[in-house]
Amino acid sequence: MTQPVTIFLVDDHAVVRQGVRAALEARQDFIVVGEAESGEEAVRQVATTIPDVVLMDLKMEGLDGVEATRQIRRLSPRTQVVVLTSYHDDEHIFPALRAGAISYQLKTVRIEELAETIRDAALGEARLHPRVAARLIQEVQGGQAKPSDPFGDLTEREMEILKLIASGLTNTEIMTKLVISENTVKGHVSNILSKLHLADRTQAAVLAWREGVMKNH
Repeated sequence: MTQPVTIFLVDDHAVVRQGVRAALEARQDFIVVGEAESGEEAVRQVATTIPDVVLMDLKMEGLDGVEATRQIRRLSPRTQVVVLTSYHDDEHIFPALRAGAISYQLKTVRIEELAETIRDAALGEARLHPRVAARLIQEVQGGQAKPSDPFGDLTEREMEILKLIASGLTNTEIMTKLVISENTVKGHVSNILSKLHLADRTQAAVLAWREGVMKNH
């Protein structure tokens, strides 16, 4: 008899966690070893539980699902992350997969399909929701036809923050200028670096100037 798959649940809605937990624990080959309502809490608990699979929501206050995925994969490479979210736009799909998520499912998925996704993830095999898979295929097929835009994955807010970084502002100064929390600034900066495949904010600033983003500044 094979060992049950150990699962950790991350979602900021308790009712979602309760429903998913009940559905998964009804299956003998799953054990839910913990749950968290935030990315920060998830990273802390995964460090001690080391589950086979983390079921990850993306939109949460503070540390979002993309950064939590990145930290979990760095902390516990054996742990696979399956995204379970309501969002299927480029702004969420590509950063999550780049951060190390093996699979991406929408919350409209049938529970049996989700269970199969988790089983596959534990074996290192990917599953994508059809809408997500279709978007990835479009990206691959269209990638050669259109000129490369290094900033194509950035949101308007992220572009705004990139320009402020390139202007030399610190996180605290950006926080004050945009009237947002420092944690939010840090989250945006982290996402910018991830999307641009850069190591630090200095590289981001250099890229912004080199690509003409700052020509009117």
